[in-house]
Amino acid sequence: MLNAVILATVVLAAAIMIWPRLANSQVWRATITPLASIIGSGFLVLGPILDVSYGGYAPLVMVGLCVIAYLFGAAIRFNIADIETRADPSRLLTGLETAASVVLAFAFIVSVAYYLNLFGAFGVSLTALNDAYHANLLTTAVFLLILFTGATRGFTALERMEQVSVGLKLAIIAGLLFGLVVHFGQVTGQGALQFDPPQVTGWAGVTLMAGLIVTVQGFETSRYLGATYNAPLRIRSMRLAQWISTGIYCLYIGLLTYAFESDPLSLDETAIIDLMQVVAPILPLLLVVAALSAQFSAAIADTNGSGGLIAEATKGVVQEKLAYAMLVSVGILLTWTANIFEIISYASRAFALYYAIQASIAAIRASQRGLSTQMTAFAILALMGVAVALFGTPVE
Repeated sequence: MLNAVILATVVLAAAIMIWPRLANSQVWRATITPLASIIGSGFLVLGPILDVSYGGYAPLVMVGLCVIAYLFGAAIRFNIADIETRADPSRLLTGLETAASVVLAFAFIVSVAYYLNLFGAFGVSLTALNDAYHANLLTTAVFLLILFTGATRGFTALERMEQVSVGLKLAIIAGLLFGLVVHFGQVTGQGALQFDPPQVTGWAGVTLMAGLIVTVQGFETSRYLGATYNAPLRIRSMRLAQWISTGIYCLYIGLLTYAFESDPLSLDETAIIDLMQVVAPILPLLLVVAALSAQFSAAIADTNGSGGLIAEATKGVVQEKLAYAMLVSVGILLTWTANIFEIISYASRAFALYYAIQASIAAIRASQRGLSTQMTAFAILALMGVAVALFGTPVE
């Protein structure tokens, strides 16, 4: 019965998202891009990581991650507004923007490895070949497919999958949350809710949290939608995307933390599948479908974005096709030399450095406008971003 209700919830959520009044809304179209990026791969791995690492304090850590992401988003929103009113930046600001683009391109390269390693892990998770070796083989094959497609035909055909996969992913997440609400209610009725002790505390807990920033990243995509949406709409939609994702993430972590017993020995990239098997047999299959579609579309988007940024930053010296080859080479190297938690940490540190540069740009722009309070706040944010980039650590 629960399987049928969860499936009905997924169908209803999908129907709402393709409802013409919502789908054709300019605000929603501008919101869905950053929202889909924020609630991406991280959603699948973050729950078990926080539950095992922080125990009953996991929801507080989740709130902390969302607050940090919102503050970095505020710096980027300030820059979007300021660029709109002052089109001629100084040489310093131009140099920082170029540096930010280079760092973001590198962050995309690492994040593609992160997405496709999750793709490989989930791709074999329900098969007889469920081991690291075959997951890495699948990941490598997809990397080579992306390289071949980008080098020969471009990404137009593959990009058509993105809009469909975004709606599918969000609909499945709605079904997951419904199943968790039912399970939470059942556990509450049995008086079996639990508050597990944290496995990671002190400075190690802080640095691990820093290494998870990538799981709530994605809001920065609004910064680069200027050709499609004006500045006020991009600012509004980015803020809306962060509010919605914060609500979803905090509900998800709260339901997961107290209704399941944490098991450090079972922590891997696909741990969520085993947990959801307890809730309803249909959820593991739905999560694998969501994971495969989300990882593939996200990898395509970031591969495209990285190629474009590298070509732009090098003024065409490095062509996009060569950039794709560089990305795939680094991605395959990471696949066979690092585990998924190390890749998550590398990606978090790269994005944190990008946010630090954006916060520095916001501090300079605020200073030029005589906004001392904002300048101080953005300068502190920049230092925080540098600290995350230096000290973020992977899950052990």
